[in-house]
Formats: sequence, structure tokens, C-alpha cells
Amino acid sequence: MGGNKADMNVKAVILDEKAIQRSITRVANEIIERNKGIRELVLVGIKTRGCPLSERIARKIEEMEGEKIPVLSLDISLYRDDLTEISEKPIINDSFRISINDKIIILVDDVIYTGRTVRAALDALVEKGRPSRVQLAVLVDRGHRELPIRPDYVGKNVPTSKTENVRVSLKEVDGIDQVAITDYRG
Repeated sequence: MGGNKADMNVKAVILDEKAIQRSITRVANEIIERNKGIRELVLVGIKTRGCPLSERIARKIEEMEGEKIPVLSLDISLYRDDLTEISEKPIINDSFRISINDKIIILVDDVIYTGRTVRAALDALVEKGRPSRVQLAVLVDRGHRELPIRPDYVGKNVPTSKTENVRVSLKEVDGIDQVAITDYRG
């Protein structure tokens, strides 16, 4: 979950660049093991930070398996249940250049919190096709679920309070790789 630095106070950095790399390696290994290889796999990154994470996982899988797997991006803006709170009209520009029918989809996001983002992603995904299975990979699971959604692959479990935020920063988006716990000010 990104956030405005002016609104938050960093309490602790919980993952640095090397720890993020290790988490991605572990998640990639677990994906390969659980699915007995990479046949029929498609990684789908949830915009914004799920996209670079899915690309990194795909590169790691390619290093290990010697084969590329497809990576797609998914914009869930129109599927969120808090759409009335969004000031700008979202632009949808998903590029599903391959069919996801009968594929094993690995949804990738940076943080799972209430589960509402994943619910929106599932709604968006079923409009694109009918996968044989959907699995969820996240860099950070911070708890506090409001929906019965659980990730299949987790880089790090981080217990937090509801007054804290987990801010994932990635080089591709933010210029730095780190995960920090922050307090909301005010």
C-alpha cells in the first residue's frame, strides 16, 4: 500500500532490498513446488506495485526453470467497493494479450490487509476469462482481514495495528526497495 510520506511517520523498516529479494526467491520456489512446475501458469500483477513484483517473480522462476511464463497486469479501479471515494475517473488499460481460460493464475500484490483489493481483482479477473485455479501471492500479509481471503504465498507476515500502515516501496515505482511500517499522523 503506497502512501503520502507527509501523512505518515516511519516506525520501522521491516524489509530492505536483500530481504525483498529473498522473499521473492522463496515465493517463486513455492509457486514452482506447489504447481509441480510452471505449465499453465500465468502471473497477474495487481496495479500498481503488484505489477513489478509479478515481473520479478517471473524473472526468478525463469532463472530456476529456464522458461518464461506470461505476466499480465490488472487494473482493479472500477471493481473497488470504495469507488465513490476516488476523485478521478479510472482509466482501464489492461493488456490481456493471452487467454487465461483453463490457466493457473497467480494474482500478485504488494500487501494484503482487509482482502477487499483481492476481491476486486477476482471480480475483474472473471470478466477476462475462466481460469482453472487462482492463487494469491503477496509480499506482505499484515492481517486484519474483513473477507475470507487468504494468500497462498507470503513473503513476510507482519502483525500490525489498524493505526499502522505498511508502505511498500519498489525501485520500479518509488526508486527504492523497502517495506516500512508507518503511523498515520493526525
